Amino acid sequence: MESRLGTIAFRDRRCVVLLALAAALAALAVLYRYPPSATTFYPQCPFYALTGIHCPGCGSTRALAALLHGNVTQALRYNRLFVELLPLGLVYAVAALRRALQPDSYRWPELPWQANQEPAGRTS
Repeated sequence: MESRLGTIAFRDRRCVVLLALAAALAALAVLYRYPPSATTFYPQCPFYALTGIHCPGCGSTRALAALLHGNVTQALRYNRLFVELLPLGLVYAVAALRRALQPDSYRWPELPWQANQEPAGRTS
């Protein structure tokens, strides 16, 4: 196994990806079972503690909890940008997951504006 991230052996990469997926599902299960608005389980946000204003991270957590409970309108009130960009993030995450589970060497999926760019430092 080489030390570079992009060339990790397929078996090891698959284990890491599956562990990350399991951790993400466990985090979603905790967020579903213990929503931030109903419990004091989560650490207090330092920005909120100093200013009394919810930061975008607080709104994103509360919006995700609301989405998990099927309350889209409440989620939009908490953090509209997060809710609107979540489908795009999920599509990118699924593409990265599919690519990571393929046996060839791993490369992150390219974003649309990266598709036609030359690598840095290369001249022809």
